[in-house]
Amino acid sequence: MNAHISLIHSQTESAGENPAPPIDVADLLVAYLEQLEIEYVFGVPGGAIEPFYNAIARSTRRGRIRHILARHEAGAAFMADGYARESGKIGVCCATSGPGATNLITGVACAYDNNIPMLVITGQPALPAFGKNPLQESSCTGINTLGMFRHCTRYNSLVSHPKQLEAKLVAALQRAVRAPRGPSHLTVPVDVFRGPSPRPDPSYDLQNLLAPSSMVDNDAIETLRDMLTKAQNVVLLIGGLCGEAIGSILQFAALKGTAIVTTPDGKGLVNPRHPLFRGVFGFGGHETAETILRDRSTDLILAIGANMGEWNSGGWSESLLNERLVHIDEYEEHLARTPMAKLHVRGRIQSVFSRLVELFHNQQKADNFEYARQRESRDRNIAQWEPHRMLTEAAKFDSDAVPIKPQRLMKELGLIFPPTTRFLADTGNSVSWSVHYLHSSIDRRLGERRLGGGGRKPSPGQRKTDGGWFRVTMNFAAMGWAIGGAVGTAVANRKHPVVCITGDGSMLMNGQEISVAVAEKVSIVFVVLNDQSLGMVKHGQRMAGAEQIGCDLPPNDFAALARALGAAAYSIRTPDDLAKLDIAAICARQGPTLLDVYIDPDEEPPMNVRMRVLVNQGDR
Repeated sequence: MNAHISLIHSQTESAGENPAPPIDVADLLVAYLEQLEIEYVFGVPGGAIEPFYNAIARSTRRGRIRHILARHEAGAAFMADGYARESGKIGVCCATSGPGATNLITGVACAYDNNIPMLVITGQPALPAFGKNPLQESSCTGINTLGMFRHCTRYNSLVSHPKQLEAKLVAALQRAVRAPRGPSHLTVPVDVFRGPSPRPDPSYDLQNLLAPSSMVDNDAIETLRDMLTKAQNVVLLIGGLCGEAIGSILQFAALKGTAIVTTPDGKGLVNPRHPLFRGVFGFGGHETAETILRDRSTDLILAIGANMGEWNSGGWSESLLNERLVHIDEYEEHLARTPMAKLHVRGRIQSVFSRLVELFHNQQKADNFEYARQRESRDRNIAQWEPHRMLTEAAKFDSDAVPIKPQRLMKELGLIFPPTTRFLADTGNSVSWSVHYLHSSIDRRLGERRLGGGGRKPSPGQRKTDGGWFRVTMNFAAMGWAIGGAVGTAVANRKHPVVCITGDGSMLMNGQEISVAVAEKVSIVFVVLNDQSLGMVKHGQRMAGAEQIGCDLPPNDFAALARALGAAAYSIRTPDDLAKLDIAAICARQGPTLLDVYIDPDEEPPMNVRMRVLVNQGDR
């Protein structure tokens, strides 16, 4: 180490410059995170990762990165997930070796299955101690956490020498942000973290290295253009991976007059009152969406950024997966799930739809009279779409019954919160009720960017975040995700309120993270659906005619629990209790509020897609 420092000093002195202070490997890692303008690292400290925390502390003193202490490592990963969705940056979480690392795995696996870009840093005991059974050993000679992370990360490596850090970090970040996106994991022994950095400053410009590629399949786009020109009735299915491109997609829909449906995770990208919107297809979805896809007059279905898992394909419904389908996606693994599709278009979705907008805009300009006539007719005949037209059991949407109907609760939540509110729905009944019945009061422009040269370059109308007004987690679907995710969302954007809709089961798993929201003084409203049960399990057992077992919970006063953690809290038993709340004051409060809502436990959630799959799972 002394020889290394002397070399640096001699080089700088000979150049006539002030010598740069030596830094260690942990400082170099933090310098790269600063380069990416990462504001927060979420984690729980420990001895094996202490040098990384020391480097974060030095960054904090410089006014740069700050650490947010989670109450459980899974919560740290959920927070990094929420931060990534809201900020459009990479979420960063960390933990010490052994149980710290294994506790992260659920949140990392959830991010992996939902294509959330994340950097995961874990510690290790010192290299010379490997194989000697040191405390919380996580190497190949102990509890091999590196082997565990291999199954839920896009990149996974042990940094065993200071000179490996830069190359492996760049590779990890590239794999995190390039399709298929997801978490990357680096595990670093404590002595390597403390080792001298091979150089005083980062060697690479990560902003340029990680810039998204705009490569598209031009032949496939030309084929799609011909198909769209001939098609009479086109439907767009907008998936959760369309965040960056939603402006161009909606612009294309307006040009072509196509109906729009979304997957559950794509719902938040579209104004529920968009005149072309026809509901959600898939788990918790709407019959209006299923009907328009099933309609034989629909001759082309464009599925965009949808991974075709169970929940966002309607349980692999033949209404969607048929010969009328065109699947557009960045990910080969998603396209592989639709072998029956008429056409696959692989490429960056933003680039694909910018190109389509340009092509059809130019085509329509070539016949200005016909274009004007079609647009005038369409604008005259399309009225604003009202979400209540999609709902089943619409009477319960307005019910004054006590205990409060979940349908009525979702209606009120959509009405009472500001248009800029971000809603996160947790796994379980929270997803099914909110996907079907929650409709934001958003009164924003519909996201259509003005025409002008095809819009291939980013413009103010192009979203920089993958999030929308409504966010869920698909596929791996970890309970409690939304609680930590809400914290990550709120710290990424402190200007807008966040509403976390969660269940009593999820709250008992991860409710301690409310304490983080208290410490960070962020405006989050935690809405607990209190029905004294694991609701999806209970209703699923009833609907399937199975034994009722393992689903009941004792009475819990979550409002009292929240107050004990430092949050404001209210018990909600009737619609009037909800109406009495001063929502403006709650949203302006520098700290979280919990609403313990006692819902009707006998109301069956809209989960027929899930039941259909469970009943027929032996037939596939």
